[in-house]
Amino acid sequence: MVRTTVVSAPGKVLIAGGYLVLDPAYPGTVVSTSSRFYTVIQSQEFLSKNSIRVRSPQFLEATWSYSVLFEPAVAVEASPENSSKNKFVHLALQKTIALAVELRGAAQIQEALTHGFDIAIVGDNDFYSQRAKLESLGLPRTLDSLTQITPFCATEVHLSDVHKTGLGSSAALITSLTSAILVHLSVISESSLAEDDSRDRRQAHNLAQYVHCLAQGKVGSGFDVSAAVFGSHLYSRFDPAVIQDLMSDDALPSQLPSVLSPSNAAWNYRIEQFKLPPLTRIMLADVDAGSDTPSLVGKVLKWRKENSTEAEALWTNLDQQNQSLAQTLLHLGKLAEDDHENYASAVKYICSLQPVQWVANPLQPTSERPIITAFYEAHRICEAIRGKMREMGNLSGVPIEPVEQTTLLDACVSQAGVIGGGVPGAGGYDAIWLLVCDPPSCAPDQSPLERIEHLWSHYEKLDVSPLSAQESMAKGVRVEALDDVPGLKNAISVS
Repeated sequence: MVRTTVVSAPGKVLIAGGYLVLDPAYPGTVVSTSSRFYTVIQSQEFLSKNSIRVRSPQFLEATWSYSVLFEPAVAVEASPENSSKNKFVHLALQKTIALAVELRGAAQIQEALTHGFDIAIVGDNDFYSQRAKLESLGLPRTLDSLTQITPFCATEVHLSDVHKTGLGSSAALITSLTSAILVHLSVISESSLAEDDSRDRRQAHNLAQYVHCLAQGKVGSGFDVSAAVFGSHLYSRFDPAVIQDLMSDDALPSQLPSVLSPSNAAWNYRIEQFKLPPLTRIMLADVDAGSDTPSLVGKVLKWRKENSTEAEALWTNLDQQNQSLAQTLLHLGKLAEDDHENYASAVKYICSLQPVQWVANPLQPTSERPIITAFYEAHRICEAIRGKMREMGNLSGVPIEPVEQTTLLDACVSQAGVIGGGVPGAGGYDAIWLLVCDPPSCAPDQSPLERIEHLWSHYEKLDVSPLSAQESMAKGVRVEALDDVPGLKNAISVS
């Protein structure tokens, strides 16, 4: 009987903490998305011993073959017949199998590879722009139209040519792939991975962070991998020194267990609980063309170094706003918990008004005022953060919130029931996020979601297309059942 392991990991949106999150002193607010990457591993009898075949069925010519060698030392070699290289997948296989051999012994891993592995990796449609697909189907750019596209649909391009939407595809892919291999090789257990902050979940985190940094050629902030592992949270980064010794080509496999151990105190990242308030929804849009995030980040960090006094003052102010936003959103969650009836009534009320009108009604019931005031405070802070991010962009000469995005966002946040928004992460031209009120019904009024969809689909200055993602209530990486994920079995089947 063929053994199957399926592990998924979510994408992310950094709604506060862009640039600052690179410094351990400043936390970022990261929301994990319902859009996920899935890795499916099956031991197949038709594959030769110690061989691994990796497939990305959504792309053209996206199959790679590898051989696992155990003598003189464990190594994963790419087949010379591969039509292209896949650095991310290759490094994930190398480092995960090397760690597995160190922790479980070569004999156990060799036995698991007796019939080789077939590994299929697919991402939810949200990770890739669906504008062309909607156009070819003659469908308007709406959330309903997105549900009519086949799950895990083919992109009809090579992997190198795909237009991504900025949800953190590489971090979600690496996390799902490395975690799936650890589970399939019984290095970590399914039951332990299901626990929110278990030793095995932290093992999966440390390995995924390391492989992702190695594949990117630098130690990043890690919030994207952290979201893929732990879900939505307030994130403060780890000290890059923890994996510095493993970043060189001559790092030994024997170093992996101690450095990547969940018990290694040098992994000093901090995560605090966070989720968006009830009866709200994050809305994401794919906008025109992508930005080169590394070049944006490099320029901002150069400016910070050369103008330290000016930069520190701005960063301190921005950090205060970022933390205030997180605490205000958490406070709204508490208000909902304490008095759901008045909270629901307040949300429905502000759905019909522009933010500037929310606190202007002197006849508003006293019991609803603290809730409406908190929503208005969240709106005000979002706008203040945008102002500071624009200021940073002007000072560093980087388009963090380009003028075109400012015009679009101003139009969005002036709509009834829209709490706030911004350009996620490092900014640029490729995406926007909004937080909107989302009660069960806004009748007889339009819902904020419908207003925004109408605005986006009729917007002429930029090409704006919605993503279907919402906040994921599942806590990050998880083991799945193949038959329970709509469309997955069909997407990974070999034609």
